[in-house]
Amino acid sequence: MSQPDAISLADLVDLQRYPIDRLQQDAGRRLVADCQAALDSIGCIVLSDFITPAALTAMAAEARGLSGQAHFHDIRTNPYGSAGDPALPADHPVNLFDERSNGFVGGDLMAPGSTIRQLYRHPELIAFLSACMRVTPLHVYADPIADAVVNVLRPGRRFCWHFDNNDYTITVMTQAPEAGGLFEFCPKLRRADDQRFAAVTEVLRGERKEVRQLTLKPGDLQIFYGRHSLHRVTRVEGERERHTVIFAYVEDPLRLGSVERTQRIYGRVHPRHLAAAAAARDAL
Repeated sequence: MSQPDAISLADLVDLQRYPIDRLQQDAGRRLVADCQAALDSIGCIVLSDFITPAALTAMAAEARGLSGQAHFHDIRTNPYGSAGDPALPADHPVNLFDERSNGFVGGDLMAPGSTIRQLYRHPELIAFLSACMRVTPLHVYADPIADAVVNVLRPGRRFCWHFDNNDYTITVMTQAPEAGGLFEFCPKLRRADDQRFAAVTEVLRGERKEVRQLTLKPGDLQIFYGRHSLHRVTRVEGERERHTVIFAYVEDPLRLGSVERTQRIYGRVHPRHLAAAAAARDAL
């Protein structure tokens, strides 16, 4: 079988506006500096219309074609993705649970030559993200299911307030809902040395003073530091699904997700997950 034709970076990214192919030139250095400043300040940067119209059309079609295969894990969860603690008060955020009803399409269901995958693996995009986040080296995720995925929110569904387990998330929205599905976040609400449980409880109870709202649109690239910033996606309204491509990059090129987490989020595991788990047990 012949290999799919490679898509040029210029056909994927608006290089006039975002010169990620010229990071050593003044325009590229300014872009990186602006992104670093925003990430340092609020832990979030949105690059509007980062994706070219043609590439966005292709990515949106690919995501729509896969959305029917999304695995939905409908649960009630606290902001930490943990069990409750009966030793803590009932109104402690560890004991406050809400609806999480989004779905994920695993990356192994995506064609290797798809526009989404070619963008995800493009070395100049990776170099740009590495520079913005000051993370070197930065690798594509070796996990065969969780490397580049599609997040699907169907009408009536939402993703409640939560913190991420990973430091950073890279997303590209490919389809916006008719209404709702808004991204909201509280910049750096907690720190490694201060969980600020009282502030988290206030947000969960509806206090808005810490909350920022972003109206993301198809073609926007978002870099977001979610470990310390509480965030959510509001309920999707209307008839159209909300689709967002999530790119996972890591510092360890051999890292894989756990069997338990992969099964829970994607509804299945890959033989490589089972082999890695077996190898880890044998090493004990």
